[in-house]
Amino acid sequence: MIKTVVSTALPVDERLLIKKNVINHGNQNKRICIVTGTHGDELEGQYVCFRLNQIIQQNLEKLNSTVEIYPALNPLGIDSITRGIPGFDLDMNRIFPGNPDGTMAEQAAYTLIRDLQGADMVIDIHSSNIFLREIPQVRINVNTADTLVPYAKLLDVDFIWVHEAATVLEATLAHSLNSLDTPTLVVEMGVGMRINHGYGNRLVNGILNLMHTLGIWTEAPEANSISTPVVSAGNRVSFLNADASGVFLTEIKNNMIVEKGEKIGEIVSPLTGEVFQTVEAPTRGQLFTLRAYPIVYQGSLLARIHQF
Repeated sequence: MIKTVVSTALPVDERLLIKKNVINHGNQNKRICIVTGTHGDELEGQYVCFRLNQIIQQNLEKLNSTVEIYPALNPLGIDSITRGIPGFDLDMNRIFPGNPDGTMAEQAAYTLIRDLQGADMVIDIHSSNIFLREIPQVRINVNTADTLVPYAKLLDVDFIWVHEAATVLEATLAHSLNSLDTPTLVVEMGVGMRINHGYGNRLVNGILNLMHTLGIWTEAPEANSISTPVVSAGNRVSFLNADASGVFLTEIKNNMIVEKGEKIGEIVSPLTGEVFQTVEAPTRGQLFTLRAYPIVYQGSLLARIHQF
């Protein structure tokens, strides 16, 4: 059943409509919510919502509770290929929990929080931006790690990054919901403005696995189909940044084990043929973030490595 969560008037007789698909079957009183499209340039979640809708509706007898799918929290951003809310220059994931007496965006955020609050689990799906490519991963606040890491391990991701509390932005959807005792996992994968079917299919498999553990889905995925992720604390992550501006060239692939001193790539000058910087791994570990957009400036993030 398609339900409208937010309906707000816009100029020129248009409306901001945020919708969800509510699929209910069985007698368990549980609810899982799949949320994506907070940033208009992050599209991996669109494929996940499509496949999850398709699988559940074709196998409705296996559903024993309620699944709610929110494919576009920022539909204006998706329609205009804009990361934030167009016309407001506003990142939607920085205004939660919202304000019922605030601006249009703050009112929408407030309504969404109230609609999601109380779910047994919320999966908040993001892509990276257009500059970085991420392996499938879950990011968790250290304050909620004891509760959430066991669930994150069910999602068929490669990596779980437990952030220190200081790195958590309190105005995000996930932080706001977790503060309201609504367990929320943040998934990040792929690169902005693109869809990786392989990553999406893995996450769908992982969501069904999590649903089975919660008693929402009666069929368990094959045991060997769920990856065992690496779990990393924030202080075990090394950041590689550019020392010079230029073009970043690399032949290395994401999700590799790199050795200390191994060459990651080069920053070069197309004008003179100079190599401005040879980028090397500062430690042995798992490469889980890699620059996708080759033009860099001094300080640009090139890679992240989980230290073994």
